[in-house]
Amino acid sequence: MKLETQRAATHADTGREQAEREILITDNVDLVHYVVSRVAANLPQRVEREDLVSAGLIGLIKAADRFDPQRGIKFRTYASTVVRGEVMESLREKDWAPRSVRRKARELAAAVAELEGRLHRAPTDLEIADSLDMDLEGYYDLLSNTSGANLLSLDELLEEWQIGVADGMTQFAASDSDNPAQIADKAALLEIVANAVERLPERDRLVVNLYYHEELTLQEIGQVLGVTESRVCQIHTQAITRLRAAVYRSIELQ
Repeated sequence: MKLETQRAATHADTGREQAEREILITDNVDLVHYVVSRVAANLPQRVEREDLVSAGLIGLIKAADRFDPQRGIKFRTYASTVVRGEVMESLREKDWAPRSVRRKARELAAAVAELEGRLHRAPTDLEIADSLDMDLEGYYDLLSNTSGANLLSLDELLEEWQIGVADGMTQFAASDSDNPAQIADKAALLEIVANAVERLPERDRLVVNLYYHEELTLQEIGQVLGVTESRVCQIHTQAITRLRAAVYRSIELQ
């Protein structure tokens, strides 16, 4: 009788956990569409949004399976990271951005890193353009063309920094880990990025704050700044390029 009671209790616990899991998924489907809409804003129209939504739903299911409420983190906060990771992984697998675009994005970041190291300050748009033998119009076109290649999350910057220290500046896919060494690396990277954000030109810093902290869309930011959405996209790309350059410089100093 006691064994049967234990089995019944175990079965009840399993059923309750399954029900809670399903609630987490169904109550947060909107999060998938939100993440996809923000990522897709910088992508060419040929990228199928439905494929990204499918990837995001997989991420939501994984988040529900892995979520541990005892860690003191809200599910939505945790799930947004996992969902975005799955969406970004889907993009990488499709290799939607031509290698030439990725190469240009890396070259641009390397140029900014070199200028910052030489000038000991954030270079102006014109200085960056001159270093690339371009006029300002050509430089802004380059920002527009490489905007999608600069869709970087903190985890992707971390991975790039970790691998770069050992093997040079190469972009790798992000991965979840509770490894103490990776946690320490993430803390170090957070400090690097935070300092880099503080050194951004005022306009770039404002766009970063509005996009990542206030979670405004590029269109909404354009309304705040009184510029077009495409111009905001350029400013955002330039800001991310400057942050990537800061990571590159930290690699050089290792």
